[in-house]
Amino acid sequence: MTSADSEYGLTLVTGAASGIGAAVARALLGEGGRVAALDLDEAALHARARELGPDFVPYPLDVTDEAAVGAAVERIEARHGAILGLVNAAGMLLTGALCDPSLERQRLRRLFEVNFEGCWLIARAVAPRMAERRRGAIVTVASNAASTPRAGLGLYCASKAACAMLTRCLGLELAGAGVRCNVVSPGSTDTPMLEGLLQGTPPRALIDGDPRAFRLGIPLGRIASARDVAEVVLFLLSDRARQITMQELRVDGGATL
Repeated sequence: MTSADSEYGLTLVTGAASGIGAAVARALLGEGGRVAALDLDEAALHARARELGPDFVPYPLDVTDEAAVGAAVERIEARHGAILGLVNAAGMLLTGALCDPSLERQRLRRLFEVNFEGCWLIARAVAPRMAERRRGAIVTVASNAASTPRAGLGLYCASKAACAMLTRCLGLELAGAGVRCNVVSPGSTDTPMLEGLLQGTPPRALIDGDPRAFRLGIPLGRIASARDVAEVVLFLLSDRARQITMQELRVDGGATL
């Protein structure tokens, strides 16, 4: 399939250098789409571009830099045409008990800048263009932690809950223009972020759960791959989901039953 045949056209993907963002980009390319790939890690982004080919166009930037975001969206559409899809996959993790005095407010601010403000800034740059064309789909990758309390992850949970609700409210504002906005909430997924969280803990511990931390296991008995999540994102971007907006789909093997 070529890009001319693909229903996906040009999709802007943040956090595209690794993890779920990279899996989404790879899946889009496999369907003949084109990807404008944004990530803060310039070296990793260019390495991914060498791997995935010319339809993966790298744009290194910080999604919290309002001026850079606006300029990048302007440049992308001028060079490559209309952005038909937006996937907010950029994110960061912050662990620690909520009342831990060692947690610095500077780190909290950075968490919300990336997980919430970055999502808002990208959407504010892209969504009006979609609304004017009366065509487009936005998918935000949040987390099942946005709706389920997690010990030691409270700030992360709150940041993901914020970006999920932002996306659903955006969907309400854009519905009249035919632009759909949905949320995909993964559970434990085999990504570099999960590796950092586990810090040597066997993955089996996530599957079995931990009653002491009030954490259920994963009924399906496996940790998701990034591709599992990417497939759901592609569905929500596609015309197969044309009547779906303001919804959240959890991809967690039943962990938040």
